[in-house]
Amino acid sequence: MPVGTLGSVKGISQDVLEELGVEILLGNTYHLYLRPGVETVRKMGGLHRFMSWNGAILTDSGGFQVFSLTDLRKVTEEGVAFRSHLDGSAHFLSPEKAMEIQIGLGADIMMAFDECTEYPATRERARASMELTLRWAERCKKYFEEHKNEVPWSRSQVSGVRSEENEVLRSAQDDTTTKGGWDRQTQALFGIVQGGMDAELRRESALRTIDIGFPGYAIGGLSVGEPRELTRDIVLSTLEHLPSDRPRYLMGVGTPEEIALYAQSGVDMMDCVLPTRAARHGLLFTSEGKVSIKQARYAQDESALDPACDCRVCRRYSRAYLRHLYAANELLAQVLNTMHNLHYYLATMRTVRAWIRGGNQM
Repeated sequence: MPVGTLGSVKGISQDVLEELGVEILLGNTYHLYLRPGVETVRKMGGLHRFMSWNGAILTDSGGFQVFSLTDLRKVTEEGVAFRSHLDGSAHFLSPEKAMEIQIGLGADIMMAFDECTEYPATRERARASMELTLRWAERCKKYFEEHKNEVPWSRSQVSGVRSEENEVLRSAQDDTTTKGGWDRQTQALFGIVQGGMDAELRRESALRTIDIGFPGYAIGGLSVGEPRELTRDIVLSTLEHLPSDRPRYLMGVGTPEEIALYAQSGVDMMDCVLPTRAARHGLLFTSEGKVSIKQARYAQDESALDPACDCRVCRRYSRAYLRHLYAANELLAQVLNTMHNLHYYLATMRTVRAWIRGGNQM
């Protein structure tokens, strides 16, 4: 899922996203709450109409962004008091408020409000954070069940999107009679597994989150500074305890190689800012490895960025031209770089699906 923090994937318009084959985006609850504000989005008919996007949208809970504020927040049992990074104004985000915002935004999939455990953390700290996340998850589900019919649109966008990525979501939607199922006319609320870097706490968090009952489950609290090998170990051990008949969402990961590994291991959904953020810094992913297009050695390179890629950038422009755009600080550099990286990530996922359906191992 490409990340559209403020209702926009940086540098790419919605029609280009559609051309690339993007069918579900991630929006950011914290940032959209601060601007343009949930009431503005609600009055415009929800985030889909506001940003003119007919595909599916997932919104995060805002927990990770509040976690990253560090010196501007205070966590209590009731929620998190924080100051805006924009103007310093005071705000309070509780599980109920996070649900109210996401319902108002009208996302197809919304996430329970959680506390992201820092790294490193003691086992006692990780357990306390996990317990708080579990209590907040129960409050989120209660509020969601009481208000889930207040979405600012008439039907779920997910059920109306023809999408390979969304097959697992639609299959979960079809099952509305089991614990955690959801109605086609409402949003879906996913629970989040925490527990720091402790495999046993992750197991306990997974099982207790399943007991609360959600139609999908996310693995959160990773990519917070821990070694990548530890990330992999925690992901793989946590997956063992999550139901295979529900979407399993790994938050904030990763490189093309990592998403291929995790998809093969049983992860259904992933999001990451890496393809767009790296593009803005001139780092491009290709079948021949990473290319730092800013390097002088590409100044007279007439070859395509990636000869094996069929995106419009690789079909039309040379490495020399892409290097010139970046060196000249032209806005087009960010647009073309982002377009290629997103295409590369989406093509990677299409390859992964083809291999899995063919019964092969990556």
